[in-house]
Amino acid sequence: MYTIVKKEVALSDGRIISIETGKLAKQAHGSVVLRMHNTMLLATVTSAKEAKEDVDFMPLSVEYREKYSASGRFPGGFIKREAKPSDYEILVSRLVDRALRPLFPDDYHAETFVNIDLISSDGEVMPDALAGFAASAALAVSDVPFNGPISEVRVARIDGKFVINPNRSELANADIDMIVGASYDNILMVEGELDEATEEDMIEAIRLAHEEIKKQCLLQMELAKELNVIKREYCHETNNDEIKQALHNFAYERIWNIIEQGITNKHERNQQLDAIKEEFLNTFPEEQHDELKPMINRYYKSLEKEVIREYYLTKNIRLDGRKMNEIRPIWCEVDYLPMAHGSAIFTRGETQSLTTVTLGTKLDEQQIDGVVFQGYERFILHYNFPPFSTGDARPYRGVGRREIGHGNLAHRALKRMIPTDPDINPYTIRVVSDILESNGSSSMATVCAGTLALMDAGIKIKKPVSGIAMGMISDEKTGRYVILSDILGDEDHLGDMDFKVCGTADGITATQMDIKVNGLSYEVLAKALAQAKEGRLFILQKMLETISQPRSDFKPHAPRIVRMLIPKDQIGAVIGPGGKIIQEIQSATNTTIVIEEVDNQGVVEISGTGSESIQSAIRKIKGVMGVIEVGEVYDAVVKAIQDYGAFVELFPGKEGLLHISEIEWNRIKKVDEVLHIGQKIQVKLLGFDDRGKMKLSRKVLLPKP
Repeated sequence: MYTIVKKEVALSDGRIISIETGKLAKQAHGSVVLRMHNTMLLATVTSAKEAKEDVDFMPLSVEYREKYSASGRFPGGFIKREAKPSDYEILVSRLVDRALRPLFPDDYHAETFVNIDLISSDGEVMPDALAGFAASAALAVSDVPFNGPISEVRVARIDGKFVINPNRSELANADIDMIVGASYDNILMVEGELDEATEEDMIEAIRLAHEEIKKQCLLQMELAKELNVIKREYCHETNNDEIKQALHNFAYERIWNIIEQGITNKHERNQQLDAIKEEFLNTFPEEQHDELKPMINRYYKSLEKEVIREYYLTKNIRLDGRKMNEIRPIWCEVDYLPMAHGSAIFTRGETQSLTTVTLGTKLDEQQIDGVVFQGYERFILHYNFPPFSTGDARPYRGVGRREIGHGNLAHRALKRMIPTDPDINPYTIRVVSDILESNGSSSMATVCAGTLALMDAGIKIKKPVSGIAMGMISDEKTGRYVILSDILGDEDHLGDMDFKVCGTADGITATQMDIKVNGLSYEVLAKALAQAKEGRLFILQKMLETISQPRSDFKPHAPRIVRMLIPKDQIGAVIGPGGKIIQEIQSATNTTIVIEEVDNQGVVEISGTGSESIQSAIRKIKGVMGVIEVGEVYDAVVKAIQDYGAFVELFPGKEGLLHISEIEWNRIKKVDEVLHIGQKIQVKLLGFDDRGKMKLSRKVLLPKP
């Protein structure tokens, strides 16, 4: 019989979150069930007893998965079972991973698996804000070494008031929506979207979130203490202090000298740095190389990081010779691809994005069919990161988690600037960023290129958005620190903080932070955000030199969409039995027509590549409803021929007589001399006779002899 232990913690508004262990999944190394109202998460952790040979990193795998049964639903599609993880599940997994990973011991290299399953969902309590809490609690009750606990909460500003873990329905009114991950002492991770919020508002939101997280960390400490958890002993690294010191003596000055050269090309710089390591390895007999290489690689990576960090703190000059707040050279171009509806190239240093915009109709909307979220998305952004962008010779096996995460950040940055009024923007929009070169913050290049491509496409975005990636290097012992604007890929790995800030000239629209340093003060964070704003505005100005506002019109080959309103009781008539009439109209006019009921009236969206085809469809729809106008020109099809004229169909189910005298200016003896059944012609409605019959003419549209 297992002991079941349950703990509870209250949010500031009194709502309860409970953690229970000892009831489910008892063979896992740690397992808990977290519950808030009727939403429940099962989190488990397992970790191998030994590390695999030559592994010098933390092989952590975090999986968040949703069970459709949690909300009493069947999975959509042909196969009625859960399949590959959705984008939402991957994004939640990344949120948890980013908060957990920095707190495993540096020398712990055993494969570790953290699984979080949504087993009950009430549709209102958001599981993404609870997954980090559940995962950390599972680690807290396990014997797996972990320098936690941590927790995560959502903080949102709704109607001017900050709320922790708001319900899903409340988020529609939020102008700040962020998830914050932290330990009891330090902020670890921040991600979210904002509606042009200030840096001060963002810091205040983080501060409030951390206060709630502290309570949840204390609960986990109490739970581990009550269970008398003892962490396992391990030895996953072979070390040799003599070799470590010898490498330090051999390489420190050599590394410093290469950094002082300010080599801007990352491949050339890395080749010279790697040559030092190979030179040191060759000081040992060749038969020892295979044995010593993993250890020397580990020591050299650590030493290289130490030297570069000290160089930055001492010299205030960066690897490529830039100052700390200096942005790399930028060049932009729009309308590069002739057949895309919008396109742009954004290049900053050695990072380049080629981004396209495609405009579509309501039929192109993305359907969301998840456990928590169902609905449709009319603004889609995809990010691709092929291996050639970094010079890697390996196959491209499709989209990875990193690409989904980076694309989501750029999507959040831009989406609030996309007009939602269908009269201003009736389109479904797809933005695709292909990264062609990468050396630092391709996600921010995607934001910049996305803005340029949207303006090139003629989308009337509310304001242009730019983005910048920032970093920080600090020394806790001396209190020294430097903040880096527009970081390189190498600076991302060696720094203490990596944060990305996107926004307009008036405020922040999205952010993502990963903080690896203890005791980061809010004063330092405020300074970093101020420097980020300065860099963001500089980049925005460079973008606006290329295109300063959206184009006044769409590209000639882009689809045009016209909306018209019809009475609710006419929707069925326009669609016709089995969709026959609307299909005939689409076929005859080469348009796409979508009809839906909104606010007790019919909304008809007609899209086509030319205005004439759209106007023809509008005339046919009006005709089906019995709305025909004297003086209008209609496309018609000859249905029958008589001695006295031809019967022509103006709309499905609407025919009229074209008298023989109105076919041509010249007198004709027989109708079939000019017309034949099935022929498409244009006729003008001259009026109606005493019996209400249409008086049609073809000849008035022809040149008069």
